Amino acid sequence: MGALVTLDLPEDSPMHDLPWIITFGPLGDVDEWEPVVCGPYERGHALSLAEAVVAEEQLMAVVEPMLPAVSADQVRGEIAAARTAARDEAARAEQADLYGDFEDVRDEELADSAARAEHPPQPRAAPSEAELRAGFARIAELLTGEQVGGPEDGGRRPGDRILPGASATSPPTTRGRQVGRPAARSTPDDQVS
Repeated sequence: MGALVTLDLPEDSPMHDLPWIITFGPLGDVDEWEPVVCGPYERGHALSLAEAVVAEEQLMAVVEPMLPAVSADQVRGEIAAARTAARDEAARAEQADLYGDFEDVRDEELADSAARAEHPPQPRAAPSEAELRAGFARIAELLTGEQVGGPEDGGRRPGDRILPGASATSPPTTRGRQVGRPAARSTPDDQVS
């Protein structure tokens, strides 16, 4: 069994509605390989998928929201906020009493641990491909403001765009999708006349 790490959010957090990604990596130092990043998914799907994978393998899965930044300034702002939060956390840790009273915390943790041992949580079932694809469509709608979906709109999928001058019933045109290795680009030498 592996480990799953995610944010502990209040029920009303707006971050629940963001797209989420999963980063799978080695659990320890013995195994070294490049982490695999999957997503974006809806939060529930990301958690279920990550739980299903780490239930069977010694992996670390980090489930986190993907911030849909739309400008370099917005990205810089997020980086600055993360740096400030890290500095604040370091300052709080430095000021904390390292030998404080942990008895009440320890008792709570022991009680929680005993409860988990009696009734170990079962991993969620991984979402089906259809559920994931429906989630992808909802994420695409969220990010683009365009409605995408199934046969009622010409069979478009997330990432498909209607070109100017085309109608909703025109065959969909898609952006390039990169899965795995980048596709080889053709050059004039590759073309056959």
